[in-house]
Amino acid sequence: MQYGPAVRRRKLGTELRDLRTRVGLTSIEAARLVGWHQSKVSRIETGSSGVKPADVRRLLDAYDVRDPELRELLLALAGGEDGGGGRQNWWHAYRGVLPPTYRDFISLESQASGMRTLETSVVPGLLQTPEYARAVTRAAVEGLDEDKLDALVEVRIARQVVLHGDPPLELNALLDEAVLRREVGGPEVMARQLRRLREAAALPQVRLQVLPFTAGAHVGITGPFVIFSFSRTTDLDVVVLDHLTSSLYLERKEDLQAYVEAFNALQIHALSPEESLDYIAGIAAGA
Repeated sequence: MQYGPAVRRRKLGTELRDLRTRVGLTSIEAARLVGWHQSKVSRIETGSSGVKPADVRRLLDAYDVRDPELRELLLALAGGEDGGGGRQNWWHAYRGVLPPTYRDFISLESQASGMRTLETSVVPGLLQTPEYARAVTRAAVEGLDEDKLDALVEVRIARQVVLHGDPPLELNALLDEAVLRREVGGPEVMARQLRRLREAAALPQVRLQVLPFTAGAHVGITGPFVIFSFSRTTDLDVVVLDHLTSSLYLERKEDLQAYVEAFNALQIHALSPEESLDYIAGIAAGA
């Protein structure tokens, strides 16, 4: 069973503690209700140990939490095969080829209501074509055999279902001009990828903006980042920074505020969505 990164355990524990105090129970009283020792409740609430989805269900039942969306979200953070709302975590079928941090990222992505992403090198995974995804994956992970490469591309494309869910993920993407200019996979692959960006930008749940080279130096040159937000509680919002061999999850309110402010500032420097579409079309036409 995968319990996810420490950030998910802490966020899950914080939410469970808040739900307990909201119904007026002490940790000792909660433990008695579910037949545990008080120390187990404390370890769960502090995020010092993993927790099985079945145990989360017992606590949610004890706290009379009936909101299906909140239950689904908290169960997903516990790493459940089924979030409680009937939605299977399809990526578990690929656990043999996916690093734990990638599985954690997909889990958060599947449960988030919104995603703000700054990309400085490549097209966001949710907007990639299969050919582009294959070229990026081949370049990023050396020595992959064809079967593993195929599986990773399948995962990248399968992730895009969140943009068409009910409700869909709201994607707010800022792309540095370098993303559009870098020829990944050859001219034909890039032509199809740029066309895909224009098609995706037409979706009501997608907001796409370009940061042109003429914007000069800006806070985004320090590197890409993703901000996940959740409709049920802002306490679960998280920033994700990708590195070559791992991902860093930032959960402190100060960090979240800093990245949200940085994203908002970058939007001001970026072209409007309408101007961005024209800009992408101009690059595609070789302007």
